[in-house]
Amino acid sequence: MKVTRLFSTIILTVLVLGMLSACGDAASPTAAPAAATNPPATTASASGATGAKTYKDLTLCFPQLGAESDWRTANTASMKETASTLGIKQLVFSDAQQKQENQISAMRACIQQGVNVIALPPVVEDGWDAVLTEAKNANIPVIVVDRSVSADKSLYAAHIGSDMVLEGERAAAEFNKQLPNGGAILELSGTTGSGAAVGRAKGLRNKLNSNIKILDSQTGNFTRAEAVPVMQAFLKKYKPGTDFQGIFMHNDDMGIGAIEALKGAGVKPGDLKIVSVDGTRGGFQAMVDGWFQADVECNPLLGPQVFDMALKLMNGQQIDKEVLTNETVYYPDKAKELLPTRKY
Repeated sequence: MKVTRLFSTIILTVLVLGMLSACGDAASPTAAPAAATNPPATTASASGATGAKTYKDLTLCFPQLGAESDWRTANTASMKETASTLGIKQLVFSDAQQKQENQISAMRACIQQGVNVIALPPVVEDGWDAVLTEAKNANIPVIVVDRSVSADKSLYAAHIGSDMVLEGERAAAEFNKQLPNGGAILELSGTTGSGAAVGRAKGLRNKLNSNIKILDSQTGNFTRAEAVPVMQAFLKKYKPGTDFQGIFMHNDDMGIGAIEALKGAGVKPGDLKIVSVDGTRGGFQAMVDGWFQADVECNPLLGPQVFDMALKLMNGQQIDKEVLTNETVYYPDKAKELLPTRKY
């Protein structure tokens, strides 16, 4: 009887020790591989890691509107350099030569090709509904870059660029400071119907003091070449310093073209209050030379933001519908110091 009881006690002790040993194994680090090999967890983790798209998977269509200015050239360079740096699969680039029909044709070719994302810098605001609908039906997201479109916002993924109305308002604030007693100004407008021209004109009129009159406004199509004859025509019609005291330039290139005409008419730096938009190296030089009293920044280096958003769209991540660039106003007192640092 005693032997039986002793044997039972030994058996029970062995069983208890075995159980304690098993609990110890479950809590010890050696149990981690067993947990990690759980089939559902492993499958989900691998899918998430291998399913994520990278820049090497990205084909982006960029139907650039043209090469009308230093700003546009810098914008194109930013896109190409960023694409090269990131090692994207393909950048489908085209130059529309400032013609909307060329941009639309390029977009349709990209849709046919089956690109991942389209980045569109629209030459004008209107007339995009049909091709944007085609892109949406093909499940190709469109990022509107730089300028804006009037199409329904559901037709494109997002807009990255500047607040053009704010740029016009900032220019108005400069004229209000430069002409506190009032006066008259001329306006060299950008491409008719473009988001930049519409926004800057609206912003100027929003904030310009009531004692400052917009004497005349003509388009120079954002180019130096076209700004020269427009300014020459202005100078035949109006006397600088008497009929008008300032000029609002919708971009630096038109401002530089206008300076040629002003020089030809005997106007000297500082005779007129000139405010421009862009902040290019040419604009900074015009401030250094005394022609521009202020230059409202419009940053063209949008490549990093565009490609970052494109990758997020490819991976189905959430993005902001409106992304604005951080910009400021530059003045002659700092222009000489900052000029060597300008990237465009």
